[in-house]
Amino acid sequence: MPALIIRNARILTLSGSPVARRGAELRALGVIPLGEVLVGDDGKIAAVAEKIDTAPADAQVIDAAGRVLMPGFVDCHTHACWAGSRLDEWRALLNGETYSDLLKKGGGMLATVRAVRETTRNQLAANLRGRLDEFLRNGTTTLEIKSGYGLTLEAELKMLRAIQRAAGDWPGTVVPTALLGHGCEGSSLDDYAKMVVRDILPEVLREFPGIAIEAFCDQGAWTVETCVRLLEKARKHLPIRASADQFTPTGMVPEAVRLHAGCVAHLEGTPKEQLRELAESPVVAVLTPLTGLHLNQRFARGGFLAENGGAVAIATNCNPGTSPSCSMPLAIATAVRFCGLDIEEAIVAATVNPALVLGLTDRGTIEPGKRADLVLLHHKDERLLAYELGGNPVAQVICGGKLV
Repeated sequence: MPALIIRNARILTLSGSPVARRGAELRALGVIPLGEVLVGDDGKIAAVAEKIDTAPADAQVIDAAGRVLMPGFVDCHTHACWAGSRLDEWRALLNGETYSDLLKKGGGMLATVRAVRETTRNQLAANLRGRLDEFLRNGTTTLEIKSGYGLTLEAELKMLRAIQRAAGDWPGTVVPTALLGHGCEGSSLDDYAKMVVRDILPEVLREFPGIAIEAFCDQGAWTVETCVRLLEKARKHLPIRASADQFTPTGMVPEAVRLHAGCVAHLEGTPKEQLRELAESPVVAVLTPLTGLHLNQRFARGGFLAENGGAVAIATNCNPGTSPSCSMPLAIATAVRFCGLDIEEAIVAATVNPALVLGLTDRGTIEPGKRADLVLLHHKDERLLAYELGGNPVAQVICGGKLV
């Protein structure tokens, strides 16, 4: 792979602390108004400066012409592996039904569960591969993808294998998560949760050592007690994550703080006192603003979290039912409008902070030695990322040092 040099760029380096940014650091973009970035033939950033005079003679040259160069987006919360369609259900939602109504009829997530079970691993992987390319076109170079639409051991493993297969020849990075606390198979959630802990968790750990385990606490999902049971067991061997309070306040956020979860996502219904507790903890708050945009116009209080010293990340929550979007730029624009983040906070929350949520310290900033996952925007002013709606601001994507 030849070396690459980007000249005449407005560079958002985001250089700084190697831990999740909060407070003033959540607004620090480390701007070089006009500078250059050299990418080595190893796919890593070799130099960042106002002027670089040591580039190899055969280096590929990109003239940014004053446009913004920034780290590739990191989407740390998605359900991008699925089968089937929820288009008819969306029509029902538009006509006044609630997501809870759909679940009671066997729809919602349960409809996707049935479709996933009826789909082969190869077809799941092929569907996902197409979505991965769409993520890349929108500037996302790293993303997390959950299982959770299987509910049985066989189907959960099929999803995780499909995610692994689709990611195999994709230029970016995919981080799988085993969302084992999501729905329920059978009439008793308590019995089902015990089975997950006893039977499914050990098998997932055996085939996917080190994978993060997640539980979703909300109406129609798991209770606080069942989520805690799973996460208590999983954290002995694995990273843990939680989602909570998308529809109703549950009390799961304090438990996630107590359990030292890596992050808690959604938070649309979390009371302020619990958000303040979250902000004062090391746990990262992951906002999913496109869910509110698509579903019910409810948004997490991201500005409140940031003002109280919290570490915040943004994700698309890409899924077929509540957030059908692969666009991190749209997530940024929505978070600024409805979650109360300012533009700089939203950019940090879409790059370095979500990378750290996923345990990745080699990306999310433009610094020597980091993986060269870079996005060159059409714009010369990064504020247009949040100002514009609906278009794709990404002119070029460099992934692992390669122009893709």
